Amino acid sequence: MKKILIIEDNEDVRENTADLLKLAHYNVCTSADGASGIQKARSFIPDLIICDIMMPGLDGYQVLEALQENVKTAGIPFVFLSAKADKSDVRKGMNLGADDYLTKPFEEHELLEAINSRLKRHEFLQKEYSRNMSGLNAFMEQAAAFLNLDYIERIYYSKTYEAKDLLYMEGNAANFLYYVKQGLVKSYKSTEGGKELITGISQEGDFVGALSLLNPGGIYLESALILEDSEIYRIPKSDFIQLLEENKIVSKKFIELISNNLIDAQEQLVNLAYSPVRKRLALVLIKLQRAGLIQDATHRGIDIAREDLAGMVGTATETVIRALSELKDNGVIRMGKARRILIDSPEKLKEIASYG
Repeated sequence: MKKILIIEDNEDVRENTADLLKLAHYNVCTSADGASGIQKARSFIPDLIICDIMMPGLDGYQVLEALQENVKTAGIPFVFLSAKADKSDVRKGMNLGADDYLTKPFEEHELLEAINSRLKRHEFLQKEYSRNMSGLNAFMEQAAAFLNLDYIERIYYSKTYEAKDLLYMEGNAANFLYYVKQGLVKSYKSTEGGKELITGISQEGDFVGALSLLNPGGIYLESALILEDSEIYRIPKSDFIQLLEENKIVSKKFIELISNNLIDAQEQLVNLAYSPVRKRLALVLIKLQRAGLIQDATHRGIDIAREDLAGMVGTATETVIRALSELKDNGVIRMGKARRILIDSPEKLKEIASYG
């Protein structure tokens, strides 16, 4: 049973509102002033708060500000209730972080609809979705319910790709999002001189092409090549268009779900711009190690083409080969079978990644 706190100094309004909500099967707690309302909010921890604006002592704005300073109450949906309907009052409340605004007198259906809407919104925002096909399907279903849309259940099928298959090419129409169930995918951008800049290595559990899917230009911003035999789901962009364009909240959650760590991508760009090759190479090797792509006792690793490694570091192939040789001579790494790299001294590698 959802819990609702009513903070209202007018006894008739407070009790009548409480009775309506109890009949609607809500667990209701009431308070006659702002100060006691803050205390009850911290102990009762309601799922939603309805609060009058004009009250003796602390007004509704002050109550909202106080609750937002406490980590336990900061995220609780907050609905202002007031006889004042001036636009400036509405704007002030929304600027402070209120979720809705009801003007007295109100109809029962207006109250219940506002509460239901805000509870659904809060529940959707708090929901964590796993970064896999199950999470994606759960997101689509619950986003549709949040927007009161009919959910059309779709069954996605995976497809197998062989090493060196091109998944998509930079500049082509971005009509699909890809999910890697198994395998490795290299994303890269081509320069005018024909060189490649590796923008990412995607593996099991990663979405590929997310930024291109959200690109207003409607084209892939990079190319994607299969590095080893892979099993991949292809998800039509059209399945998300209505959800994305319907509501900013849904768009935000969708981007959080499908976007691989964009902070890491931003840090990579900064390192490419300002760090020496030695440091950039160390950062790339650490990243590959964390992804399980460097051979060790528990990971089989991958054959890393020196051209691909150079693309990730952002330098010439000859330069990265010299840097690898230097790390090898210093006992930081050694070369395994084929083109696999083994890290002998993680501590030294981290030191190089930190200081160059």
